[in-house]
Amino acid sequence: MTSPFSRLLARLQPLGRALMLPVAVLPIAALLLRLGQPDMLDIAFVAAAGGAIFSNLGLLFAAGVAVGLARENHGAASLAGVVAYLVTTEGAKILLHVPADVLAPVEQAAWRAKEIAKLGVPAGIAAGIVGGMLYNRFHAIKLPDYLAFFAGRRFVPIVAGFAGLVGALLFGVGFPWIEAGVDMLSRWVLGAGPVGLFVYGVLNRLLLITGLHHILNNIAWFLLGDYHGATGDIARFFAGDPTAGSFMAGFFPVMMFGLPAACLAMYRNALPERRKAVGGLLLSLALTSFLTGVTEPIEFTFIFLAPVLYLVHAVLTGLAMVLMDALGVKLG
Repeated sequence: MTSPFSRLLARLQPLGRALMLPVAVLPIAALLLRLGQPDMLDIAFVAAAGGAIFSNLGLLFAAGVAVGLARENHGAASLAGVVAYLVTTEGAKILLHVPADVLAPVEQAAWRAKEIAKLGVPAGIAAGIVGGMLYNRFHAIKLPDYLAFFAGRRFVPIVAGFAGLVGALLFGVGFPWIEAGVDMLSRWVLGAGPVGLFVYGVLNRLLLITGLHHILNNIAWFLLGDYHGATGDIARFFAGDPTAGSFMAGFFPVMMFGLPAACLAMYRNALPERRKAVGGLLLSLALTSFLTGVTEPIEFTFIFLAPVLYLVHAVLTGLAMVLMDALGVKLG
């Protein structure tokens, strides 16, 4: 008989895998945004293209998570996630309590959009979960003949729209409490300083085996902190927040040097007659980690064979987070 924790883990693992799809978009967004800056190539439309991705992260997560959770990764789930997200966010804007000093209709609209944008990624993830679940539940539904056109997959975006109304109520009416909770969490984590970074780094690697590290990353990268309306370590970094980038900087030494060095160590310790066979594989894994930041192929080579060594790797990742912060390094 499985424990409640095992059942919870089994339910969360698909979400962790589904989050990988929208997260994969971030490198190209960051690259475009950086290359278009005046101190680089100074091409405004390139920077605008990268900024557009960051401005619509919630929409991307709604579509990506829905597809990742749907059976056969069907695109109809993506449409359902987008519908749920748009209904949720636009409906929630109307339910927000606008401050008394914001009088003009244009100012009110801008204020509502800015406030809801703070929760864009969590709303997108929630909408994606709803879209994926509704697709799995209703993609084969049968309707009476006079409604046959709306049967099957066409029914999913329709019911997702009604589900989005519930989301609008939750996000709109509950916004003050949600915002207060996020603010409290941000103050605690950011105020913890090196201790918080160390715990984050260690947990990030320990949760890798379950796939739940993506959920932890989403909290740090897209939720914590607020800088002129930009929330999360990534958005705040590209918005110019001088304090942002701590939750990403520590991974660069690990991805670019630590794990490639581990590949070299595995190569050097391989049997002489096996070195030629494993050398090409380990070289490709090292280059993948160095160039793209995808470290899982390396880590899964020793996570089960040498769990104590993997625990050391997790601790060293936490220490790398602390060291980069102590050196004042901020990266995105």
